[in-house]
Amino acid sequence: MTLQTTVRIPKANFEIRPTDKLLFVGSCFADRIGGIFRDNHFNAVVNPYGVMYNPASVLHTIEKLHDAGQKFDTAFITLGTNHVYILNETGEIVDNCQKRPSILFTEKELSIEECAAYLRQCVSLLREDNPDVNVVFTVSPIRYAKYGFHESQLSKATLLLAINFQFSILNSQLSINYFPSYEIMMDELRDYRFYANDMLHPSDLAVQYIYERFRETYFSINAKAMEVEWQPIKKALSHRPFNADSEEYKAFIAKAKADEEAFCKRWKL
Repeated sequence: MTLQTTVRIPKANFEIRPTDKLLFVGSCFADRIGGIFRDNHFNAVVNPYGVMYNPASVLHTIEKLHDAGQKFDTAFITLGTNHVYILNETGEIVDNCQKRPSILFTEKELSIEECAAYLRQCVSLLREDNPDVNVVFTVSPIRYAKYGFHESQLSKATLLLAINFQFSILNSQLSINYFPSYEIMMDELRDYRFYANDMLHPSDLAVQYIYERFRETYFSINAKAMEVEWQPIKKALSHRPFNADSEEYKAFIAKAKADEEAFCKRWKL
């Protein structure tokens, strides 16, 4: 008896290696997944200029990284919405309204073509810095109740169509992938037990499940081995003792730190 429809994800045309430099940019879901990578000792840059929900704001982050001369082996771009806020005074899309009065801004929904154009610019800048960069697009499974649930679905659909449109006009040989975070949440995890208390955000269990599907799709054998080796060291380092001043704990944490140093040296981190 089959009680779940599984989202089939084809094996990617590239693999994440232990020493790769990774970029996670986009919605708060990018923060969640990117945070797991950092916790597992990968070299991951996660939303360095704050959370960016729409394609225009994602481009702003990539422009700043480009200007700073940073380059990446793989970039993961997570889109949350096609809604943007334009500062009336300048006509520019802002990344954060900074709690200023709403009268100062005009809300706009980007079209499929506009979203796709911003995504093309993202890819172009990333490839200027590293022609061999891998780019993975995904759509955040977080629903935006403030728009209304129907409007939220329309927004997600616009992003999905923009990504699809983006693929159709770029050379198919480029390492550009789509990872179905949104589809996994909507299909495989279609139960409120996989949501946080607000019934909108994925629970920790759901995020971990999506991460594991992500790992199956993109990790090299070495990346998987490195992650497995790191787990007991991470657990030891995060241990909270009853008495941090005891000689026993000092010896325990000293060994954990020595293990971490040896781990980093072995994996060239």
